Amino acid sequence: MNRRRFLTSLSAAGLTSTLGFPAITSARSPNARLQVAAIGVGGRGAANLGAVANSEDIVALCDVAAAPLNAAAERHPDARRYVDFRELFADDLDYDAVVVSTTEHTHAFAVLPALRAGKHVYCEKPLTIDVAEARLLTEAAAEAGVVTQMGTQIHAGENYRRVVELIQAGAIGAVSEVHVWVGRAWGWQTPEEARRHGDIVNVQDRPETEDPVPDGLDWDLWLGPAPWRPFNRIYVPGPKWYRWWDFGNGTMSDLGSHWNDLPFWALDLDAPVRVEAGGPPPHQEIAPASMWARYDYAARGDRGPLSLTWYQGAERPPLLAEGKIPEWGSGCLFVGDEGMLLADYGKHVLLPEDKFANFERPEPTIPRSPGHHQEWLQAIRDGTRASCDFAYAGPLTEANHLGNVAFRAGAAFDWDAATMTPSQAAAGAFIRRDYRDGWSLE
Repeated sequence: MNRRRFLTSLSAAGLTSTLGFPAITSARSPNARLQVAAIGVGGRGAANLGAVANSEDIVALCDVAAAPLNAAAERHPDARRYVDFRELFADDLDYDAVVVSTTEHTHAFAVLPALRAGKHVYCEKPLTIDVAEARLLTEAAAEAGVVTQMGTQIHAGENYRRVVELIQAGAIGAVSEVHVWVGRAWGWQTPEEARRHGDIVNVQDRPETEDPVPDGLDWDLWLGPAPWRPFNRIYVPGPKWYRWWDFGNGTMSDLGSHWNDLPFWALDLDAPVRVEAGGPPPHQEIAPASMWARYDYAARGDRGPLSLTWYQGAERPPLLAEGKIPEWGSGCLFVGDEGMLLADYGKHVLLPEDKFANFERPEPTIPRSPGHHQEWLQAIRDGTRASCDFAYAGPLTEANHLGNVAFRAGAAFDWDAATMTPSQAAAGAFIRRDYRDGWSLE
């Protein structure tokens, strides 16, 4: 079901507070340092760990690779160390919150036990690897009544806040369409495309060779719920793994978490009613470098129906290709009946510029964020909600994944959000995945 109906159903059941979410409580004093466990401490995990370590106590560290685990342990020598996060959850550890920064194919397996244990959770984006897992975590977070946050750090930026205010104040009138594009072209592509776009690793098919597993890496645990395959340097280290459907969803769910966040927030979007996508023929194992996806949203409240179209790699919006808007490498274009608004991470402009030369901007109404991580930590202390909590990030993640579902299925479909059922049977195969023996979310 969509976010509004979902929260309404909780309220009817007597489970929500005045915030529309279960009452959040903490056993610790609001001024006490939180006890935090960190799962995944290399790469983004190291950054997330550093963002919370200054104000909180790190009591547990977990990583399937010895190098980042040992490096984190040097900075936090009193923290318990784990290689398998299932052992962390089974231990008698006293902690308040968990920061999850693993690869996305293991996010749900690290987040769900924490929610069920009543722990506050920060999870790096995208929240999950598929639609079914996103719905599961959204519901589990609502039932747990804890503070959650998805790691969409740009959500805390001032530019996004000003854009949201302009759209919601009606600066460009009623918005009927949105176009979002990113220049990144990582994923399956021809060698010519790889040279043109500068992909850091152009992948054509699954490697036939097996490389030695690096010292200190538990490859079996890194695979987790994904099907077994021999180790190859094409997967790790670095972000190369996210091109593979078994481990990630390519550019769509990665950058979609950031770029689609802006229209999702500004236009109060939830579940699309129809989805279609296109691009090169889908590769069975590898996400595409170039593709497009269109989402149709029904009217909601005072907002009319609208479409949101995503473009990546070589795909571009017609207005950009025709030179009718400024040439930005990546952007989000809102089209209203009284003008347009073009934005990226750090700037925005009202179009046509001469029409809005004397436009009087509304007074800011969305307060400045103390920072994406600090906002989550403060919400834990205050018993409030973070701005990108799972009640918001779950539906955003579901919508992003549905673009990939339409692309992989090669078919447009109507979407029944309440039952998580697409009108095309071919799309149904990509709503949820199967897990390797020994791994379950039951």
